[in-house]
Amino acid sequence: MARGLGKGLGRGLDALFQENSQDEVIEDLNVSELRPNPYQPRLEFDEAALSELSESIKMHGVLQPIVVRKTIKGYDIVVGERRFRASKLAGKHKIPAIVKELSDQQMMELAIIENLQREDLNPLEEAKSYETLMNHLKLTQAEAADRLGKSRSYIANLLRLLNLPQEIKTMINQKEISGGHGRTLLSLKNDEEMIEVAHKVIKEEMSVRALEMYIKERNEEGATSEKKETKEKQKPKFLVKHEEKLKQHLGTKVEISKSRKKGKIAIEFTSEEEFNRLINLLENVGE
Repeated sequence: MARGLGKGLGRGLDALFQENSQDEVIEDLNVSELRPNPYQPRLEFDEAALSELSESIKMHGVLQPIVVRKTIKGYDIVVGERRFRASKLAGKHKIPAIVKELSDQQMMELAIIENLQREDLNPLEEAKSYETLMNHLKLTQAEAADRLGKSRSYIANLLRLLNLPQEIKTMINQKEISGGHGRTLLSLKNDEEMIEVAHKVIKEEMSVRALEMYIKERNEEGATSEKKETKEKQKPKFLVKHEEKLKQHLGTKVEISKSRKKGKIAIEFTSEEEFNRLINLLENVGE
């Protein structure tokens, strides 16, 4: 079933639940018996949006049932956590629900898919969802892009945000800077420099375009202030070219070095999940 779910990612949740839909029964479940999906990748729920939905539920009720899985302790929410939270705010004691028999694996996939189909995910939540889904289903960036109806470059650029320092990730989550700012900051040399410039972006309310220009000028000034390396010590152009290709393909920092007799390719990862994603990509090269 899990692989079947993976093949249908681009079709939407309705298509995923179409199987056995004739036998589905909508039940009114006690809100107190429900608990959020333990595999929910979403980090933030907009309080204003929840309040607005809560007011709508007070007037019209819950128009679309949530989907749950029965457990020993009650029910896990598979799809519809926003409706559940808004119903609690509205003081509702019961909520319409469809009870499904699903594995932990299916619950994780459906939680990710539901969130990816929403338009108000922040860039890091979306990136994390892509990473989790790719690792979980062992998909390459190209395969994930094809199944989700996205371009590979779009997914690759979002995944790069996961390499940002935690301080900058917090800035993005708090909407102090955008995902576009985050991707641009990745062109700087190290975490300390990224954080320094990120604070400047907030203080001066810089647009992404203004940040791009600032970093370009900063890099140019830094280059002219340093002594030029001799041609023998400069990195060959073909290595730079392949280094950039690997960076784009893997969505992380890559360093290629070469001596007279041997060379080395260093691929950076910041977590076990990131490591597994990179291993998956490398194992699928050429397939």
